[in-house]
Amino acid sequence: MKRFDYPKKEDWKEIVQRPAMDAETLDKKVRKILDKVKRKGDKAVRAFTREFDGVSLKKLQVSEKEWKAAEALVDPALQQAIQLAAGNIRQFHEHQLREAVVIETMPGVNCWRKSVAIEKVGLYIPGGSAPLFSTILMLGIPAVLAGCREIILCSPPDKEGGLHPAILYTARLVGVTKVFKCGGVQAIGAMAYGTDTIPQVDKIFGPGNQYVTCAKQLIQREGVAIDMPAGPSEVAVLADHTANPEYVAADLLSQAEHGPDSQVLVVTTGAAVADAVTAAVQRQVALLPRKTIAEKALENSKLVVLKETASALELLNTYAPEHLILSCENANQLADEVINAGSVFIGHFSPESVGDYASGTNHTLPTNGFARAYSGVSLDSFVKKITFQELSREGLQQIGPAVVLMAEAEGLQAHAEAVRVRLR
Repeated sequence: MKRFDYPKKEDWKEIVQRPAMDAETLDKKVRKILDKVKRKGDKAVRAFTREFDGVSLKKLQVSEKEWKAAEALVDPALQQAIQLAAGNIRQFHEHQLREAVVIETMPGVNCWRKSVAIEKVGLYIPGGSAPLFSTILMLGIPAVLAGCREIILCSPPDKEGGLHPAILYTARLVGVTKVFKCGGVQAIGAMAYGTDTIPQVDKIFGPGNQYVTCAKQLIQREGVAIDMPAGPSEVAVLADHTANPEYVAADLLSQAEHGPDSQVLVVTTGAAVADAVTAAVQRQVALLPRKTIAEKALENSKLVVLKETASALELLNTYAPEHLILSCENANQLADEVINAGSVFIGHFSPESVGDYASGTNHTLPTNGFARAYSGVSLDSFVKKITFQELSREGLQQIGPAVVLMAEAEGLQAHAEAVRVRLR
């Protein structure tokens, strides 16, 4: 990790930078794949699956035989863990359901807003070296609670042309409609445009690498909604003299192992803490099965020493991390001052991993600084909110003259006449 001791505020811009490919080059590569999928459908998806995943597939859709085989392959203890997590996630998201409330803004003028499920949604689940079946819980459960009619899932196949059994077990547990073996940009394109096999959807959800994130942003320009630009994972930790360096190091590595383009940031108010965390990271990373990936991510990562907690929190709000861990004293009070973060973990015994899996909150969160303006996925992500109004004759008589005056002031006579004709 690159270390910054007591940097000046004008140097913060470098600190909050994320690792990124050249945007123009990335756009061109991704656009080329999307265009081919749009033109050639399943044929292009299979070709890119051979090229990028190293496997030739006859059928993209998971068969009933594969569904049944998967359940038998998932260890019963893991099944119980997934069910526990599903229960917590469902409970947390159920409380986001809201009944429509009718507001009478003036006598005879009633207004209300109703949540209506998005009909067709697509879930992208990263696979490969880390099959993220936990993301299915985070996306599938609120989709089902919202009432989405069709929930399809795409995930990259392994070298044998299959999906991890836990992905299929979890998909069936939460109520996913159909599952397809394709990943990367080609999966985003297939769900956006539709192919002979993969249905077109109205909104696409799920995290991914820079290629997947770029693909989501490009198809959004064409009218397909996305949850957010959720790219490579990241975590920031505020650590003071009360922090346990071993805990902090473990939290950093839990995100660094996601991928070489992940990033971690530590901000501390003590040079001794910085030294201890650095040593702990070096000890722990050597023991990881995904050591090479984590070490690459650490090259993009930073450790900052500042004099005051207030400055540390200001820097973290500027960074706007996907995950923020407050490993410090007075963590609850400091949490109230957080204004830019996807999800906050308060205190020494709240590792980011619990939010990734089982506490109940959603782990699909804004990255790359988008937490300044975006929220994480919630039940609201799977619904449209439609407003309604109903006026009685008396209501229109009361509100009509004001509408006529406003319409005429804007020079929109037809607007005014639509009211006048009724008042007459």
